[in-house]
Amino acid sequence: MESILLLCAVVIVICIVASRLSQRLGVPALLLFLALGMLFGSDGLFRIPFDNFEAAERICSVALIFIMFYGGFGTRWEAARPAAARAVVLSTLGVAVTALLTALFCHFALGFSVLESFLTGAVISSTDAASVFSILRSKKLGLRNHTASLLEVESGSNDPASYMLTVIALSLMGVGGGGAIPWMIFAQVVFGLGLGAAVAGLSILVLRRLTLSDGLDTIFVVAAALLSFALPAVVGGNGYLGAYLAGILIGNAKIPHKAALVHFFDGLTGLAQILIFFLLGLLSFPRQLPAVFLPALAIMVFLTFVARPAAVFLLLAPFRCGVRQCLLVSWAGLRGAASIVFAIMAVASGAAIGYDLFHIVFCIALLSVAVQGSLLPLAARKLDMVDSAESVSRTFNDYQDQRQLHLTRFPIGAGHPWVGRTIGECELPADALVVMLRRGSENVIPNGDTAIQAGDLMVLSTPLYEDDDGVSLREVPVAEHGDWIGRPIKELGIPAEVLIVLVRRADGTTVVPKGGTVLQQGDMLVVNEWEET
Repeated sequence: MESILLLCAVVIVICIVASRLSQRLGVPALLLFLALGMLFGSDGLFRIPFDNFEAAERICSVALIFIMFYGGFGTRWEAARPAAARAVVLSTLGVAVTALLTALFCHFALGFSVLESFLTGAVISSTDAASVFSILRSKKLGLRNHTASLLEVESGSNDPASYMLTVIALSLMGVGGGGAIPWMIFAQVVFGLGLGAAVAGLSILVLRRLTLSDGLDTIFVVAAALLSFALPAVVGGNGYLGAYLAGILIGNAKIPHKAALVHFFDGLTGLAQILIFFLLGLLSFPRQLPAVFLPALAIMVFLTFVARPAAVFLLLAPFRCGVRQCLLVSWAGLRGAASIVFAIMAVASGAAIGYDLFHIVFCIALLSVAVQGSLLPLAARKLDMVDSAESVSRTFNDYQDQRQLHLTRFPIGAGHPWVGRTIGECELPADALVVMLRRGSENVIPNGDTAIQAGDLMVLSTPLYEDDDGVSLREVPVAEHGDWIGRPIKELGIPAEVLIVLVRRADGTTVVPKGGTVLQQGDMLVVNEWEET
């Protein structure tokens, strides 16, 4: 027992170090986790024997629940809404088109049977949420035209469709007793959505009405995530769909201590990603990869350059998406942990498969993360889709979840009453501290005798404010109110209970608003709305 715990601790520490190393090497961290698993596995240096597909399927499925739940919980729906329709189309019809085209390729080009071809296409039809989330966030890729939001929502929501196709394929192959396919599809969708929404609604009610302290709220949300998967799954519904929907609804509701929940699930999801990719690497046998490399490479190339682009261009055409955006979305169709987990599920089900499905899918995911994942930032730059003024983090968390800032900038203009006075003579709040003065190009470490000059930029350290009182920050584009452009804020007629706390210009600069601040085309207002309770 002690040796197992020691091994787990060592592996986690190595994976964390590898994650930091990946940023310098420009290699996706998840690829290094896979490599570490292979290094520890039966064919690696440490030769840890592990070939239990049933145990791997259970462990990875539980880890995937939290990845799916946080994919919804961490997505700020208000920022993602402009791309939601496109993302949902890609995550449903796009998965079906990709699976169909891949199945045709496997059957006619590689000689797989019809059902085996369908199973292969179903297993690898979705893009991988863990891979896409990891690369977009670690590289801080702000993309034009809401592309980051599109990729986030699509990759977070298309695993349920792939899972449903995999279940249908296994049913056609005689696993699970068969059954009526139309009823199976109905149950997967309706029970998944209905029970996922029900669990979310009940969870939100409990979090708002009951005072859960000392971490009990975090434990409760973990239970809600598991329930949102298990409850639909028990009655034949799509548990992953339920978990993702519950995550979106709970994560975008006004609940107490949301910032702490975001940080907890961010860490838990990171651990789940390490667990899945390391375990999948541990389960693989590298000596078997050469035998499946050519068919895996053929499928990966077909997916990357034919199936995925065909689905993207076909389904995004009605939305009038540009060619460059469609090309980037096509390239970002990474295959990863979800596909391998579904392959493990197929192998563990006992279905009669005449080829090494697990290692083929493993090799496809390995190639996809290594090639597409590593080149995704370069592809975004070459296609001129990087928007330096756009922060990818805005897709994931709202402003109140990011308020870990303890530093406040305070410019001292000419005529300010503090000019000519020392810091000790200024009436600062008791819990505020001046940590730096920026004077021209010089940084001044202040003390009580430091004199303040006009033009100084004072940096104050202030305590973190925990928002449990109904204060909600959101963004309002000025473009949605055309009559605001060119007018000062004091003339807008904004209700007294709404306060504009920040104006973000189109060029990325920010302005602390005053009554005379004139709004411009492209401005984004951050407003504080006080919710009456």
